[in-house]
Amino acid sequence: MKKYEFVKQDISEKILSEVYKVNEKLPTESELMEIYQVSRFTIRHAIGELEKENYVYRIQGGGMFVNDWKNKKRSGVSNKTIGLITTHIADYIFPNIISGIDNYISNDGYSVLITSTQNNPDKERKSLTNLLTNELSGLIIEPTRSALNNINKHIYENIKSLGIPMLSINAVYDDLDIPYLIMDDMKIGEIATNYLISLGHKQIVGIFKVDDKQGIHRMNGFVKAYQKHPDISNLSEIMMYQTEENKINLFKKLYTILTRPKFVPTAIVCYNDQLAIQIINFVKEIGFRVPEDLSIMGVDDYQFSQFISPALTTIRHPQERMGLDAGKMIINMINKQPVTSKIYEPEIIKRDSVRMVNDINENN
Repeated sequence: MKKYEFVKQDISEKILSEVYKVNEKLPTESELMEIYQVSRFTIRHAIGELEKENYVYRIQGGGMFVNDWKNKKRSGVSNKTIGLITTHIADYIFPNIISGIDNYISNDGYSVLITSTQNNPDKERKSLTNLLTNELSGLIIEPTRSALNNINKHIYENIKSLGIPMLSINAVYDDLDIPYLIMDDMKIGEIATNYLISLGHKQIVGIFKVDDKQGIHRMNGFVKAYQKHPDISNLSEIMMYQTEENKINLFKKLYTILTRPKFVPTAIVCYNDQLAIQIINFVKEIGFRVPEDLSIMGVDDYQFSQFISPALTTIRHPQERMGLDAGKMIINMINKQPVTSKIYEPEIIKRDSVRMVNDINENN
């Protein structure tokens, strides 16, 4: 990225997130040179670009000010581009979701412009700013760290004020009123736990990522299932982690739980298949057999989950179906047609990583 582009992007981010408010005076050229450690030419080039896009204006002898960019005219939807922000792009379940979106919107002549946040709010802000330099027809977002405070709320509100249709997939921001397509994540945690309890498991560990809404709701479902079994509820255990946390500490804690002399769990409910596969590999390395010693469940039905050994018992995520529905919903919103949010019902996919606890006892 050239120096002027970096300056332009940073100032536009501050305008969109209302660090610099409409009609507020910007720092002088000299002050901006000091802030960004660049030449006057670079600052003037960046400000010139922002002027062309109606983000700033100058008053002769008075300085530079934030323009009323929210009310600037949009050229319409002639470029037929739909922005897509996901936490990840190239792996796990995301390619199937993206494929579903693209398959639907391409039939109407739209293309998708994809960006990834890596579940980082700062990267989300930059993604939003970059997407808004295009004349977007609509925006599909997967919230970043949806269980935490939405630090990019102002940008989303400003996008709404521009009249750009938006919808959310996989999770929702509490403070952003837009349509959504999500799994019933509380029910996911509940039915996974109930399934294990029905097979005789009493001591179950739930491992959940807690900076995303999905993880919080799945954890609450885990708790809800145990609430209906008060005779064994004291045997449940919960482990929590966040996106950027080093998983070594998670595995150390799990090792302590699995190798203690008493009250060793017989099953684990994992936040998703990605974690479940890591857990299976880990417990095998420390001498446990799956499922003979330890049953393990995941969530999402990741395409490789059926090919690991043992094949993973999981709960299906609609993936491409969600993508197709998201594509249809955003097209309807662009065409000013009514839309209704959708919550997908979970379905258990029974494979080989879970066994009845009686079978475990008989083999020991």
